[in-house]
Amino acid sequence: MTALAHGQGPADFFICDIFDAAPKTDMGGMEHPMFSLSTRPDRTIRHYARGDTTITVTPSVRGRATIHDKDILIYCISQLMAALNAGRTIVRKLTLTAHDLLIATQRDTGGDSYARLCEAFERLAGTRITTNITTGAEETTSGFGLIEAWEIVRKSRGGRMVSVTVTLSEWLFRAVQAKSVLTLSRDYFGLRKPLERRIYEIARKHCGQQRLWRASVATLHEKAGSDAPLRVFRAALRRMIQTNGLPDYDLAEESGDTISVTRRGLSVDQAGIRHFKPETLDEARRIAPGFDVHALEAEWRGFWAASGRPPLRSADAAFLGWLKRRVTR
Repeated sequence: MTALAHGQGPADFFICDIFDAAPKTDMGGMEHPMFSLSTRPDRTIRHYARGDTTITVTPSVRGRATIHDKDILIYCISQLMAALNAGRTIVRKLTLTAHDLLIATQRDTGGDSYARLCEAFERLAGTRITTNITTGAEETTSGFGLIEAWEIVRKSRGGRMVSVTVTLSEWLFRAVQAKSVLTLSRDYFGLRKPLERRIYEIARKHCGQQRLWRASVATLHEKAGSDAPLRVFRAALRRMIQTNGLPDYDLAEESGDTISVTRRGLSVDQAGIRHFKPETLDEARRIAPGFDVHALEAEWRGFWAASGRPPLRSADAAFLGWLKRRVTR
């Protein structure tokens, strides 16, 4: 069966042919530290839990997929979302041009880059995830690879990879179909340090389009999935504050071993809702013990914005009412 590039009917595979698609990634992968921040092969099995969500990451003998390997998933998700928004038919098996992938993710197109790309495919396929993270309207506990399969379709005379097929996991494809994704800055690919990428992801997920989000250093350490001791991690955050190189967001250190994340160029009024009262956050901690109340606040603000920013008599009361439903569903 022939793939139809513009979605006029069903196809065996989807052709990645959308120039300049906006970078997007799935929210589940942003929330949880699935990817290695190490430049050396990471073969340690990782277990994470946050609220009712559990995740186990099991690497292959080649090591856990790295946060730079994730560029491949971002490229695939970006292509599928652009097509979905244009009304095209999508499937989870994609055909892509390796050169286009390298250009879109701001990588060198020399011969070594193609070899590294091949290694990235192998780590993505070999890294296994077991989780009950909800994607779309379904919650299942399942195990899967970050990609199900990949294959070099054609090589040039020099042996260079030209075209490949990638089959995404059902779990990831379901997230795309449900539009459980967020847009990233194009400058994300210019971040070369793994921790910078991970902190940007966390900021994008939890601060998003609101003006301010706060988290303790310990919470960021856990969310980042860093193996560094807490004091080393804290020092790395301080260097990031000094260099101020994250796209869209500024970091600052506050009292109580807390880091604030501020969306650049956004006033309190533009953000739509002023900060909650301290007693509101205290009540939120009582309602949802064990949860990160700042992450819950960011989730609610995203829910409120997605519902059209309706006027509220009391944002604090609306948040607490939503939270009670959130933790009992």
